[in-house]
Amino acid sequence: MKGFRTYLLAVILLAVPLVAMAQEETVPSVQVVTGDDVVAYARTFKGVPYKLGAAGPKAFDCSSYTRYVYKHFGYDITAYSQVQFREGRPVDSYADLQKGDLVFFGKKRGVRTIGHVGIVVSVDREKGSFTFIHASVSGGVMEQTSSHPYFMMRYMGARRLLPDQE
Repeated sequence: MKGFRTYLLAVILLAVPLVAMAQEETVPSVQVVTGDDVVAYARTFKGVPYKLGAAGPKAFDCSSYTRYVYKHFGYDITAYSQVQFREGRPVDSYADLQKGDLVFFGKKRGVRTIGHVGIVVSVDREKGSFTFIHASVSGGVMEQTSSHPYFMMRYMGARRLLPDQE
């Protein structure tokens, strides 16, 4: 009987690591969200109309749009542009922008109060500009360039929620 218990103990001790390995393989891995992922999802809403206070997906205002897009990837940001400007990490300059960064604009030219937010779609480092997608009062969800005079005069800064891209 003693030999059988020793044999059974050896089988159990050998089986435990195998069971643990099998369990590890069934646990889904966490996928890293990229700027490309965010932009691709954000673009699925092109043409959706603007409506102040709307939370999507049939209508958005600017900050509810960015919140809705990021919530799809598990990021819970506030649906208010002035608060979003304090979330994530600051991006120091145009040269440091990446796809998926949030970009912020003032309410009025020369006024240092956040009034609008969008998501970076692409960056043109040579020209020092970027394209972004946002919920526009005049056209709903659309892409525009930062080189448009309206946005050039109102740019306030950017924040990064995603991991840095290499």
